[in-house]
Amino acid sequence: SMKLTFLGTGTSQGVPVIGCRCPVCTSADRRDKRLRTSAMIEVAGMRIIIDAGPDFRYQMLREGVTHIDAILLTHQHKDHTAGIDDVRAFNFVDYPTIHTTHIYSNSTTIARVMHEFDYAFAQNKYRGVPVIELHTIDENVPFTIGSIEVVPIVGHHSSRFRSIGYRIGNMAYLTDVSLIPEEEYAKLQNLELLIMGALRWEKHPSHQSIDEAIEKAQRINAKQTYFIHFSHNIGLHHETETKLPSNIHLSYDQLKITI
Repeated sequence: SMKLTFLGTGTSQGVPVIGCRCPVCTSADRRDKRLRTSAMIEVAGMRIIIDAGPDFRYQMLREGVTHIDAILLTHQHKDHTAGIDDVRAFNFVDYPTIHTTHIYSNSTTIARVMHEFDYAFAQNKYRGVPVIELHTIDENVPFTIGSIEVVPIVGHHSSRFRSIGYRIGNMAYLTDVSLIPEEEYAKLQNLELLIMGALRWEKHPSHQSIDEAIEKAQRINAKQTYFIHFSHNIGLHHETETKLPSNIHLSYDQLKITI
């Protein structure tokens, strides 16, 4: 079986948004409090994190995580990569044994990680920098992490950016995707669980609206679909949840699903 934990389900600013007094940002319902979008997959003794944004440190503390086997990055935007420096904790927790952190993504995102965390890859590293091994994937070719096969799914965030989805077993995870190329749908057949970004009700140039996400989800036709990466504009969790088809749900932080 596979266990998926939603570590964060909010958009780049999180919910509540700093300074905002709207009904969602001032809600007392914990499901309306959303860290930046990230997930943890536990399968076959492996623990894989998808995206390490600005809330990565707190997400790891909140779940009591003491080791990770890999991080899959969907794309290079800060709300998905800004927490990478915090892998240092995992690297040195058993010092003098050092645990290398393995990060997988496409060439664009790996190049951005090398640029933004250049001190971790310098010739003369200073003491205590993150210990990272980068793995550049071909987004059209499946790869393995230990015994786990991972199938990349090419998504377009906008005309300028790609965002890579990942399929592991009967689960697929696609965030920050506004368009899925026709040929990628073949990789999304027979899913138990689809996780998909749905930013807000209104249209957006580089994210799916809830209606667009419902349309794609119904075409993919997974047994269950959970939406992620919400802005405060989706409305209150308990109200919006009732507006969705019966096998499509809103996720919330710390929700766990076993398949």
